Amino acid sequence: MNRNNPKQLPQDALLMITTCGKKILICLLTVTTGLLWSAKAAEKKPNILWIVGENFSNDLQCYGQKNTATPNLDALAKAGIRYTHAFATSPVCAPSRSCFMLGMYQGTTDTHHMRSHRDDDFKLPPGIRPITHRLKDAGYFTANITHIGDEETGTGKLDLNFVNEGKLYDSAQWDELRDNQPFFAQINLPEAEYDIYDRKSAEKERVPWVGEEWHPKVATEKNVTPPPYYPDHPVSRQEWARYLNSISGADIRVGKIMAQLKKDGMDDDTVVIFFSDNGRLTARGIHWPFDQGLRVPLIVRDAKHFPVLSTKEKPGVVSDRVVSLMDLTATTLAIAGIKRPNGMQSRVFLGRNADPPRRFAFAARDRIDETVVRMRSVHDQQYHYIRNFTPGAGFETLNRYKEKCFLVKPLMRKLKAQGKLTGPPPATDAALPGGNAVPCRQ
Repeated sequence: MNRNNPKQLPQDALLMITTCGKKILICLLTVTTGLLWSAKAAEKKPNILWIVGENFSNDLQCYGQKNTATPNLDALAKAGIRYTHAFATSPVCAPSRSCFMLGMYQGTTDTHHMRSHRDDDFKLPPGIRPITHRLKDAGYFTANITHIGDEETGTGKLDLNFVNEGKLYDSAQWDELRDNQPFFAQINLPEAEYDIYDRKSAEKERVPWVGEEWHPKVATEKNVTPPPYYPDHPVSRQEWARYLNSISGADIRVGKIMAQLKKDGMDDDTVVIFFSDNGRLTARGIHWPFDQGLRVPLIVRDAKHFPVLSTKEKPGVVSDRVVSLMDLTATTLAIAGIKRPNGMQSRVFLGRNADPPRRFAFAARDRIDETVVRMRSVHDQQYHYIRNFTPGAGFETLNRYKEKCFLVKPLMRKLKAQGKLTGPPPATDAALPGGNAVPCRQ
């Protein structure tokens, strides 16, 4: 009998061979399927959520600021890492946002002037791409969220000094995130900002703050003490209270975002990064590369199912590492498992493969609206150096937006003319052409 000829084998032998063959085939299919599922599981990546505040500095309760109510952001800090030395590369939104969306200094990419290249054919230099394009290539769904359900949550703000790079996001709706994981989502909070969007500011006696009608009135004219470089005057106290209440209002929005993230079952899969695009919405804050114009809050909370932090980066840690907002780019890419592109100036500031800490954080001010003032700034952990390349220009330099919205600015101009301002000017106001370095302070 020829065992190699199935026709000559007994029927029971043929059945046995057939059965064994089926079992082997099933085993092979099972192993193959298991490997495919394992590979798919290994490819799973964390969601990444940027919550971006508008125009405020380290003025949360967890940073020690009084007369604010920030329980949601404080809880986020308790569950993550809170950075005390994080700085924007520009004291105004468009250059700063252009920088951290590209991972390159705004001066490197010709995006340094406020709201430039909005109506020309400017293109980014070769090899420089928006972070959302890089994430999209790696399989991420991208969103610039404006609504959670029917409630407006974010502004959808771009405010980038490049507009010819194609579509930057896939969606603006929160409801699309759950079925499109992993995702990179950005929520730009409305606070803190003056309500200038109706373009009728010139007609108003006072331009209101966005949301001031519902913001918690934790801070009042009577219980606040404005920074010492502002006059002790009712207007100063009222504006400082409105600013602090804007932060309390922003915290309410953050609470709703975090609650929805948990409700939708995505909380444990999502790395949450909270920061502000530049410093305080105050007379000596936004527009100026003084400490309060550049220092920003930064909180990172890990994803439970996709931990990216090192063993030293435990929940509740407070880090004094010097971080530039530009470093958000490379760090976000690293969280997504994407290698930093060659030539990118951004650094990875957290995780097991973090880059060496920065010694310095650099920043620049250039043309803002109609006002041309060129200044440069560098922070380390202790000192802040400022150099003014526009002799004669400084805090008193005119700017229509600052003069109309920031009531303290014309107030100080008036008090100075009346000889009622007292005390030496703060060292950071000097901004001499030769530059000056002073201890960091807010």
